[in-house]
Amino acid sequence: MPLAAEALLPVGHTLGVVLAVLLLAAVAVASLARLAQDDGRSYARSVLTAGLRAAAQLAAVSAVIGWVVGAVPSLLAFVALMLAVAIRTAGRRITPNSTWWWAAAPITAGVLPVLAVLLVTGLVPLRGIVLVPVAGILTGGALTATVLAGRRALEELETRNGEVEAALALGLPLREARLEIARPAAAGALLPGLDQTRTVGLVTLPGAFVGMLLGGASPLMAGAVQLFVLVALLLVQVVAVAAVLELVAFGRMHRLALLPAEGE
Repeated sequence: MPLAAEALLPVGHTLGVVLAVLLLAAVAVASLARLAQDDGRSYARSVLTAGLRAAAQLAAVSAVIGWVVGAVPSLLAFVALMLAVAIRTAGRRITPNSTWWWAAAPITAGVLPVLAVLLVTGLVPLRGIVLVPVAGILTGGALTATVLAGRRALEELETRNGEVEAALALGLPLREARLEIARPAAAGALLPGLDQTRTVGLVTLPGAFVGMLLGGASPLMAGAVQLFVLVALLLVQVVAVAAVLELVAFGRMHRLALLPAEGE
């Protein structure tokens, strides 16, 4: 239903101007509020860079998506690229050292089994464009959960290191001592997904639902697809949080500076 989509958000000069104003406003607020990252760098530059990258990447995807979905190998390659980018992004957000690559475990452990079930059952066909947005939504959810859980767990262990030492002195294994401190903080990464699921239809109408309606689907069909996406996202995020928590507890992911001989 292209006419409905154009009526909702017509693509033209006005859209470009409004997008630029919104992005610059976000940059200005971040700068005035002095929002800064852990290393002291302002978030203003990150907001500007993220907005420009999003525009460039969406333009590139729009140009090649027709070719990508035309054959199974290119389709699978595109999904693999999505996973690779998500793994690096999540890993580098959690830690600056070479243990970042362990982010591959929580992201793939959450996304790949769910995608496999959907493909095997035929709910998502291997051919066509359906696989790309579904894989993107699941990968994005895993990325968010992994970053939040990993950062919160490591920050909590740094802040409450004395409690970990005390637990070790009482005879707890290192893994158990770390889990006692990090688990509640890491579990907080599930809150955005839980709140989105609880308030769907009341506070927000997510993209899958709106997209289905604009594509001509009935409200019932759009609601069913959105419910499927939300439930799948919950599973992906729960698996990702559980996996990253175990990685932190076992010391596979940390923020210690490694010696050159150790890979840094």
